Amino acid sequence: GGAGPWEKDNHEQVLEGMRQAIQIGWDILKNGGTALDAVEQATIILEDHPLFDAGVGSFLNDQGEVEMDALITDGATRDFGAIAAVTQIKNPITLARLIMTRTNHRFFVADGAERIAVEFGMQLVPNFTFITEEEFDNFKKRLANQTAIEPGRGTVGAVALDQNGNIASATSTGGSPHKKKGRVGDVPIFGAGGYADNRFGGASSTGIGENIMRHLLSKHAVDLISSGVPAHDAAVAAVEAVANSIPSPEVGVIVLDSKGNLGAHHTTAHMPVAWIDKDGTPQVSMTKPYNI
Repeated sequence: GGAGPWEKDNHEQVLEGMRQAIQIGWDILKNGGTALDAVEQATIILEDHPLFDAGVGSFLNDQGEVEMDALITDGATRDFGAIAAVTQIKNPITLARLIMTRTNHRFFVADGAERIAVEFGMQLVPNFTFITEEEFDNFKKRLANQTAIEPGRGTVGAVALDQNGNIASATSTGGSPHKKKGRVGDVPIFGAGGYADNRFGGASSTGIGENIMRHLLSKHAVDLISSGVPAHDAAVAAVEAVANSIPSPEVGVIVLDSKGNLGAHHTTAHMPVAWIDKDGTPQVSMTKPYNI
């Protein structure tokens, strides 16, 4: 649900959104669906929820527009699809998957990504449909150099393991508040915003993109698993590696290994996480320690 300070008044709505996302993903997996289907559909729930920095409710850039990035990864093939700086795509994660599965390329940006979307039969939507009243008010305050009330929105991500042993991850974002037009963060970067390898595990990262890119946070977490580090310890170690080299890194990661063990860690006040426990029951928490 995104690493950062979330306003207390929003906690229950945020956790309810997380419950909906984890439930739809779990229902897909229980019915024999794929990990790719599960992470895509869970991410769509969060892209459509106005309290997350992805799809509807995304932060505005310095021109008052929403620009979105997304990445989906397939651990079976170590493949990926990514888009960046799109402004008219209702669910960016779906376009990222189509790019992975239906083109010979893997990463499209801006107008080029939207042209491909139209070729796939996706309908472009006006940019204003992503802008909430609350975020537009914050944009105007930032523009006037006033103190904006940051609602604590964050990048969204999901990782899943299906009955065939396939792992997938998905990550989607509207980027940082008042970013320069055209700025792209970690999310669509394979290994930074997300990573998956069936042999070891998958991960999805959140936080300040520039810090995540410098450390390829998601791949680092999975690499630690590959060297024998348990999933939770890998999440902690990968995040702490960033914290040890960058002051106030503001990053977080969720991790799932090839045996279904979970891990999550962050350096921020909150990072809402949802997971399925060993009894098959959805669980949610706004912050660590996570009982996983």
